[in-house]
Amino acid sequence: MAQTFRQAEILELARRSGKVTVDGLSDHFGVAVQTIRRDLADLADTGHLQRVHGGAILGSSTQNIDYAQRQDLNRTAKAAIAKACAEILPDDASMFLNIGTTTEATAVELGRHQNLMVVTNNINVATTLSPTTSKVILTGGTLRPKDGGLVGPMAIETIRNFKFDHAVIGCSALDVDGDILDFDIQEVGVTHAIISQSRHVTLVADHTKFDRNAPVRIGSIQQVDCFVTDRPLPPELQAKCDDWNTKVIVAGA
Repeated sequence: MAQTFRQAEILELARRSGKVTVDGLSDHFGVAVQTIRRDLADLADTGHLQRVHGGAILGSSTQNIDYAQRQDLNRTAKAAIAKACAEILPDDASMFLNIGTTTEATAVELGRHQNLMVVTNNINVATTLSPTTSKVILTGGTLRPKDGGLVGPMAIETIRNFKFDHAVIGCSALDVDGDILDFDIQEVGVTHAIISQSRHVTLVADHTKFDRNAPVRIGSIQQVDCFVTDRPLPPELQAKCDDWNTKVIVAGA
């Protein structure tokens, strides 16, 4: 079967079940797993699918990927972003880290910093940093069991009691016009408070966010001081960052 027709059928199979696996597709088409991996990589690069461990899933503009799948997605890229982000964050500072697998990776890198006070609405971040960081404070709020996030009015109230030196935030998607997007309006409300209470804001997001869509607007990259990612931005988005004096760091570049 020609590659074009095979990839079209892969998309149809993904639409039916929401997920496809490398081994299952290899058996279905009678081709090598390496061929299927190339097909999935092509479909991910064009934004039709999102790669997860062992296969791919169909992207959605209204519902986020399952947390366990997000943990597996682009682990190497997230680790590189986290390292680059930690390198620009100082010791002896107050910080906020919000919900997200890339901010969780950043927390791992921050474990080597000295004299930090970290406030977070992410239980996973707090657990990672508590053995090594001078002070870790969890906001209150409603717990999202699926990812350990705390959201809602109590989280916002806690955040408004602080003025942070730095905030590290993640997102679910980035629009070409510079809008930062997410899926949960409660989480977005918390992020609004984080941005307003922080002197310096760093956005961490890998390249897959360039091709995704989500329904709720967090804000604009114009509100961000630094954007750490793993690949060069689309030209239109890079131009906006230049216009807005948002520094862009490509990890490993």
